Amino acid sequence: MSSDEPTTTPPPPPPTTTTTTTTSNDANDDFKSPVVSGLRVGSGEYFTRIGVGTPPARASFVMDTGSDLSWTQCQPCRRCYIQSDPFYDPSTSSSFRGLDCAAPMCSKLHIQGCTTHSNQCTYEVTYGDGSFTIGRLAMETLTFGRGRAVPRIAFGCGHDNEGLFLGASGLLGLGSGPLAFPSQAGLTFSYCLADRFRIGPARTRTHKSELVFGSHAAPPGSAFTPLRTNPNPKLKAFYYVELRGISVGARRLPVRPELFALRPDGTGGMIVDSGTSITRLTQPAYVALRDEFVARMPASPTSGKFSLFDTCYELGAVPSVSVSVPTIHLHFAGNATLELPVSNYLIPIDTSGTFCLGFAGTNGALSIFGNVQQQGYRVSFDKDRARIGFSPDQC
Repeated sequence: MSSDEPTTTPPPPPPTTTTTTTTSNDANDDFKSPVVSGLRVGSGEYFTRIGVGTPPARASFVMDTGSDLSWTQCQPCRRCYIQSDPFYDPSTSSSFRGLDCAAPMCSKLHIQGCTTHSNQCTYEVTYGDGSFTIGRLAMETLTFGRGRAVPRIAFGCGHDNEGLFLGASGLLGLGSGPLAFPSQAGLTFSYCLADRFRIGPARTRTHKSELVFGSHAAPPGSAFTPLRTNPNPKLKAFYYVELRGISVGARRLPVRPELFALRPDGTGGMIVDSGTSITRLTQPAYVALRDEFVARMPASPTSGKFSLFDTCYELGAVPSVSVSVPTIHLHFAGNATLELPVSNYLIPIDTSGTFCLGFAGTNGALSIFGNVQQQGYRVSFDKDRARIGFSPDQC
C-alpha cells in the first residue's frame, strides 16, 4: 500500500446505487464491480465500491492484490480514521457471524488472537507503509456491482485502524493466499485500470475501469506469463512473476536476470501489486533503466527531485506530442512483452509541465510491478492455470 504521486483532494465520488441482490457462487456466472482512481481523494490506490452485510452497506474499498484479508472499519470503533462513507455496523446485518478461535479460517491468519472472555477470533494486519488494522474475524456477505452477493466470506471487522487509506472504508484483499476473496470464492478475476492522468491524444476517449470475476475474466488474445511459487509460506499472498528483461528504445538493457530471480529462501522476485503505485526495481536495474532513458531522451533532465522520482523534465502540457519519448518494454517469462504507453512511465507532477520518469529503485531484493505501469492493460489472475495475463487497450 502506498500513495506515491502528488495529488489534490476534491470530494470523493458519489455512492453507487443499490439494486436487487442475487446470491450465487457459480464461477461461470461472471460479475463486475466499478473501479475508480483514488487520485480524487489524494490516494495512489484504486478503489472499488462493494456492499457489506445484509442488507448491503455500500462503501469504497482499496483494491489490493498484494494482501489477503478483506476488512472494513467496524462499529464500535475504538480508533478509526476518517472515511467517506458511514462506518459499517454489524448489528444491522442479518448475515454477520463472528468466528470463534477454533474456526478453520482463524488458523489461516498470520497474526491471530483469541479473546479470553468470549473466545472470539481476532486478527492484526500491518502493511508496508505502516498502516494497520486490528479487529474481529467474521463471516459476512459481500455484494458486487448490480447486486451480485457472495455469502460466507471470512472478513475483518476492524475496530482499531490507522494509516494512509484516505477515505476508503477498508480493503478488498485480492492476493493469492487462502483468506483472499478470490481464493475463498473460487474465482478467477481481472481488472483494467484507466489512466488516472489522461494525457496525450490517445487518452481522449472514454475511460472505464472494472473489476471482473468469473470464467471470462481474461479477454481473448491475452499474453500470459507463469505464476511463480514462493517457498516461504508467509509470502503466499503475493503474485510472483518472472521479469526477464527491460528494453529502452531498441536496446535491451544489460541487466543480469538474477536481479529479478525468486530465490530458494523466498527473497527476491517480482510481484504484481495493484496496491503499490510506482514500479520498484532493484537498484542496479533501475539505474540501468534511468541512464538509458536519459541518454535517449531529447530533453535534458532538470535538477529537481520529486518524492520517489529522481529524473524529471520540463516538457510543457503534452510530452508525447512535443517530445520524442523513448519506448519502454518489459519482457516477462512466457514471451509476454508489455510495451508501456508513455503515460505509464512519464508522470505529470504539477500543472506547469513537469514530468518524471515513473519508476523507482529499491535497495531490497523484491521488485514490484505497480498500478501506474499497469494502466490501460487488462490484468488477469488465473490461479487455476498458474498464470497472469496482460491485454492492452482494455479500459
